[in-house]
Amino acid sequence: MTNELWTLVEGVEEAVREVGAKLAAHRPTEPTTARTRAEAGARFAELDGPAAAGLRARLTALRPQAGWVPEEPDGSVPAEGEWWLCDATDGAVQYLLGHPHWAVTAVLVRDGAAVLAVVHAPELDGGRTYRAVLGGGAELDGQPITAVERDLAATVAATSQPPLVAGDPVALRRAGESLSAMAGSVLAVRNLGPTALQVAQVGSGHLALFWEYGPDAGNLLPGALIASEAGAAVTDAAGAAWTAGSDSFVAAAPGLHADALEVLRAVR
Repeated sequence: MTNELWTLVEGVEEAVREVGAKLAAHRPTEPTTARTRAEAGARFAELDGPAAAGLRARLTALRPQAGWVPEEPDGSVPAEGEWWLCDATDGAVQYLLGHPHWAVTAVLVRDGAAVLAVVHAPELDGGRTYRAVLGGGAELDGQPITAVERDLAATVAATSQPPLVAGDPVALRRAGESLSAMAGSVLAVRNLGPTALQVAQVGSGHLALFWEYGPDAGNLLPGALIASEAGAAVTDAAGAAWTAGSDSFVAAAPGLHADALEVLRAVR
């Protein structure tokens, strides 16, 4: 299966790179002037809609037997069969504001677990591409990557807001408490998004730790596979195996991961 997936990932990377290049070419050079969420959403839809359609067409041609999960679902992923879960413009806010921290993501899910993932950031450092297949390791721009062990006090950590915050006050409270706890234990905490890219960066050592509360399969699955295949420990905040339906997420190199879980135990 691994050889089959590595053959497939070449075509997937070509597809996400093509979509990313078109989006980068059409992104306004100045931050959006939208004042409301509705205005920003309308502007984003003008750009993201065609990109998403193009990505879907390319990946369907590569793997016609795989179905499609809607973008950023509520944590549910089909338990059987093959499914594409993709985001043509992951990091919409950063994209509209002119930041380079956005990505095109594609992950193939087989029987509920990610087996192939590509995360391509077209405007980050001239373009960076993460990819991984289950059991086959992870790469950044074609080179193998490995999660890096660091002391917690020397760690630059990252996090993301819980998805659908208004509907999940428990996740929002836990996110706030964990941020307070972690800020006193690490060198710095950042949230530049998108989630998939930040988790993938744990696999390459550009970040040492990522955590989040709330179910967020659509954003977490691509990076989780890349980080895991790079040797990072990927669990929920209690240390149990992470799944698409988990209500928390932690990724870090194994030794650092244990220290991070100790800090997060302070969260109710």
